[in-house]
Amino acid sequence: MTGPLTGPVARPRVVAHRGNSAVAPQNTLAAFEAAARAGADALEIDVRLTADGEVVVLHDDTVDATTNGSGKLADLELREVRLLDAGSWFSPAFAGQRVPTFGEVIDLLRAHKGLDLLLEVKGPWTAQEVRRVTEPLRAAGLADRTVAQSFWPETVAALRDADPGLRRGLLVTTTPDDLVERCRELGVVMCNPMGTVLRDAPDAVAWLHDAGLATAVWTLNEPEHWAAAVALGVDEIITDRPDRLAGWLAGRD
Repeated sequence: MTGPLTGPVARPRVVAHRGNSAVAPQNTLAAFEAAARAGADALEIDVRLTADGEVVVLHDDTVDATTNGSGKLADLELREVRLLDAGSWFSPAFAGQRVPTFGEVIDLLRAHKGLDLLLEVKGPWTAQEVRRVTEPLRAAGLADRTVAQSFWPETVAALRDADPGLRRGLLVTTTPDDLVERCRELGVVMCNPMGTVLRDAPDAVAWLHDAGLATAVWTLNEPEHWAAAVALGVDEIITDRPDRLAGWLAGRD
């Protein structure tokens, strides 16, 4: 994946937001396979812990929005989560899709050698907890294909402490004056802003690059937004439509 840069790139990488989530239920193996077929350079996924400390792929802190179950994930054990249908809410064609385990994602990435991982760790995790993702990545030989990121600085710091060599990113919704200093303290290689930052602070990409930080902007789904991001020199575009973005970029080439 992208590391520190000396300047803007000619063509950003395509990052599939929760998989190809416009054509398959988000954060499922079906969406991840669809992203691989669409030509995405990387998957962006969200991980959380179950009540019994297992790592699963889920965006929300409850299972209500994307499964046929209800309640907080942190109150459910893995065996309960795996009984849930994570596909029918999107379309009957995806009935029976399950909330993936992190192990299943690792198996998928090993099968798709050209697909990298942008791993969002949701919420505050300790160094002991994040080893539940860093150690399997190392064991599978996938660490060099991964950037682990979070909105929570304490989680980014825990990733640093658990595996100093694993590349890290900080997710942001604004660009405070001390952002570069904060990134340096955390030792991240990427600072990944919300799309509105490009509108409100169009020089942010340039000064993040000047600080040696790559940028992956989220979540852009329209050609006019892709064009603006390309013009500013972003390194990666996170999108719900990796198929369309890949085609749009190919057309520009």
